Amino acid sequence: MTAILALALGAPPKPETGFGMPHDASIDGHLIDWLINVTSGFVIILFVIMCVWMLYAALKHGRDHQAEYDHGSSKHSVTVALVISAIIFFVVDGNLFVNSMVDLSKAFWNHADAEAMGSVVRIEVNAHQWAWDARYAGADGQFGTADDVVTLNDIRVPAETPILIQLASVDVIHSFYLPNFRVKQDAMPGMVNRMWFRAKPEEIGNSFDIACAQHCGTNHYKMKGTLTVLSKEDYAKWLQDQAAVSTRAYDPNDQEAHWGWKWKEI
Repeated sequence: MTAILALALGAPPKPETGFGMPHDASIDGHLIDWLINVTSGFVIILFVIMCVWMLYAALKHGRDHQAEYDHGSSKHSVTVALVISAIIFFVVDGNLFVNSMVDLSKAFWNHADAEAMGSVVRIEVNAHQWAWDARYAGADGQFGTADDVVTLNDIRVPAETPILIQLASVDVIHSFYLPNFRVKQDAMPGMVNRMWFRAKPEEIGNSFDIACAQHCGTNHYKMKGTLTVLSKEDYAKWLQDQAAVSTRAYDPNDQEAHWGWKWKEI
């Protein structure tokens, strides 16, 4: 009975991390989690300080306290305000800004190093109302040829491998969002955007949601897909089988099916 219910309801969601974040399936996802967790921690600390400060002021300045008017423009008042502001800025904002820029440059925006890692998987994703089309290059390594593998709302990736995605849209602005991999990028009409990530090896066999994070019309809420993490061996076999099917089904006269573009090199 339990097995039947599991099949009917699907696998239970994996435990969340940090302050309610979805399960982290990305090798570099901890960098985003650290930023969000530290930001939340700072916000909580500042909130508690302000509450204590307000409680102290309310208790000290009761009904019997004689109010004193002050412009707050004295040298002492200005100095205290500047010092407190500087401490908050450098300890909180400065810390978050520096660490976030370092992490973005080292990981999420470092497309050149990702391309140079070797054994990368390149995927073109074409967004439209309201679905995700994905295209893999076949054995020839070129997009827009007969052995391309094209899927609908279904992306398969090998674990521990850099997954390079180039995004475009045929109608309105969409946003390709992988919450479990801590990456998100807009799909814009008339241009190609990029993103990349790596799946953890322990996620082999697991599937994750693909969402659209940009309101794109009446059926925006239905625009979702599935990303499945495979072992490198299973991925290679899946791609080979799909490429054989695509080659047999290739129709050179079906222009709408040939939406792939030449890979945009860095």
